Amino acid sequence: MTARQPLAYDAFVELASADPAVVGLVLKGSLAHEGMTTEHSDHDLYAVLADGATTALTGFAGHRTPEPDLVVLSLDAFRAAGMPGFERYALARARIVLDRLDGGIARVLAAKARLDPDEAFRDAGGWLDAYANSLYRSVKNDRDGHAVAARLDAADSVRFLLELLCALDRRPRPYSKYLEWELARFPLPGWDTGPLLDAVDRVSATGDVSAQRRLFTPVEVAARAAGHGAVLDAWGEDLDLMRRE
Repeated sequence: MTARQPLAYDAFVELASADPAVVGLVLKGSLAHEGMTTEHSDHDLYAVLADGATTALTGFAGHRTPEPDLVVLSLDAFRAAGMPGFERYALARARIVLDRLDGGIARVLAAKARLDPDEAFRDAGGWLDAYANSLYRSVKNDRDGHAVAARLDAADSVRFLLELLCALDRRPRPYSKYLEWELARFPLPGWDTGPLLDAVDRVSATGDVSAQRRLFTPVEVAARAAGHGAVLDAWGEDLDLMRRE
């Protein structure tokens, strides 16, 4: 078998498991999320190599077929993957297929699933300001009769809000595909998942100003409790436009 030949997932796992250079195999994507697989799901697999190891498996890097999509990388590169970056959530919820490091691969994934306190505080402050900005623009545009702009800004605000709420809980935001899956299994502290999802659905779909203001009320409370009052207070009297009447 050569690195150029198409390779099925099970065949690659067998090949990699027999290679001493491989210290870990990690499956991400829908197959790592129970109940999320469809007929279109494929295997997104990371093959983690010992630092400095040489192996013919590196020839499979970037291998993409309807069944397995493979990433072959060193342990150091695996630690850095998604830190920061869009892969962080995928790896935070990935499933371990092989861990030859006595739990070392699991520890790497756990680190990706938990923002450190300084990172979380910094990120939350930035997302809070972005959320307030989009909320303010949406409400102002609605007031001034710019309906399309108001809805677009409302939709933007939902993205920033979800980033904010996850940062407050020191976790990466899930991809939209996995949002309901994530919150059903790992609810955000202080939030009732059903009403929260209903609210962001309504806001993103309609730009409803009353719904936006109702949602802002608990967000402001949570943000101030987490030490981000200065970010909100910088908005001055403009906060009145965002708050529930």
